[in-house]
Amino acid sequence: MSTVQIPPGGTYLDTLKRSFTDVPVQADKENAIPTTEFLEAAESLVSIFDVLGSTAFSPVKSDMLGNVEKIRQRFLATPTESETLQDLVNNEQKAKQNKAGQALLWLVRGLEFTCKGLANNVAAADQELSTSFRAAYDVTLKPHHSFLIKPIFSAAMSACPYRTDFYSKLGDDQDKVNAQLKEYLAALENFVNILKAFLDSKGIKK
Repeated sequence: MSTVQIPPGGTYLDTLKRSFTDVPVQADKENAIPTTEFLEAAESLVSIFDVLGSTAFSPVKSDMLGNVEKIRQRFLATPTESETLQDLVNNEQKAKQNKAGQALLWLVRGLEFTCKGLANNVAAADQELSTSFRAAYDVTLKPHHSFLIKPIFSAAMSACPYRTDFYSKLGDDQDKVNAQLKEYLAALENFVNILKAFLDSKGIKK
């Protein structure tokens, strides 16, 4: 359960250390994405699973944070060659390695799952979170999961809180919550699309 204190008149998104809306995209450099800022935003997003309030989401959270750490380790080992995610992957491949690239692939899949789950729910005012996230799982992570992993994620979908309980934890002003959430998810979707295309172009698909 989240213990984050939301400021008066604010929302849960206001408490994030880094929002995807604050991560720049260098359009003049083939949509280069700064590594440090992106990883901070990804770590911040993972806290949404605490708001969902179920230990069933622990494997999802653990997997995403583990991938963030693998990417960060590559960045710390070669900071001057890893200022952007694209540079990090390109230089790792030049060194005949792929650990951080694979981690980024799985992190992006996790981010896409979260983004689609929340976007589905925002778009359908009468839909429960379990339905929204299950639909998102079917088209993002499920095709890449083994028969051993699928039941774990299925349990997480079933353990989603009721819609009204979830949104009440995001802030008192629901209009503001929805407006901020839509802006946040639009930014996140843009990063997911950029990175999926890039990783595919580099042959990182498994």
